[in-house]
Formats: sequence, C-alpha cells, structure tokens
Amino acid sequence: MHIEKDLVAASSTPLVLGILAEGESYGYAILKRVNDLSGGRMQWTDGMLYPLLHRLERLGYVSSAWGTSDVGRRRKHYAITPAGREALAEKQKQWSVVADALKQVWQAAQQPPAVAEGWA
Repeated sequence: MHIEKDLVAASSTPLVLGILAEGESYGYAILKRVNDLSGGRMQWTDGMLYPLLHRLERLGYVSSAWGTSDVGRRRKHYAITPAGREALAEKQKQWSVVADALKQVWQAAQQPPAVAEGWA
C-alpha cells in the first residue's frame, strides 16, 4: 500500500512527538518505531526524519544531546520538551476530531444511499 506524501507529512509531527513521549530516542530507532507501528507500511527515510527533528527542535518541542550507544557509536538523542508535550496534546485533540469525522463518513458510505422523499 502506498501512503500519499500529504498524509505522511500531516502525520509526521504527532507521530514523532508521540514516539518521543514514550522516552528519548535517536534517529534510526525512531525510523524503526514508525515502521513497526505501521506494520511496515510507512517507511520513512533519513531525508524526511532529520529535517523534521531539526524543525521540532527549533520550535522548542524537542531537545537533543549527543550520547554514546552500547557499542560506542556517537548518536544524537532526542527528547520531548514540556512545550512538545503541550503540542502533542493539541495534535491529539485535532487528530481525534479528524478521525471521528472520517469514521462517520466512512460508516455512512457503507450504508445504501437513502432514497429522498418524492424522488422515487
């Protein structure tokens, strides 16, 4: 299944903030988590993730610090900030409204069309 760019872009901020709300992480682990959460249907690239992380950092939603992995590699770790938690809560509210509206429309689309009075 192909997921359109617009949908990927719209969902990227709440996904990353949600992942970081689970605990600090680094780029590759975030990419892997997105892949896992989507059952492999969303495969982000470095070229998509890092500009997003940098933007979230500029907005004050994410902080970063260099650390060392278990095998001694330097990695930049990202963590959600209090402002990022507020932004995530707002995004959750917005996405809930969108998801509820889509659910209602899709359920209505499953029903046979109603015959308007006087049109039959």
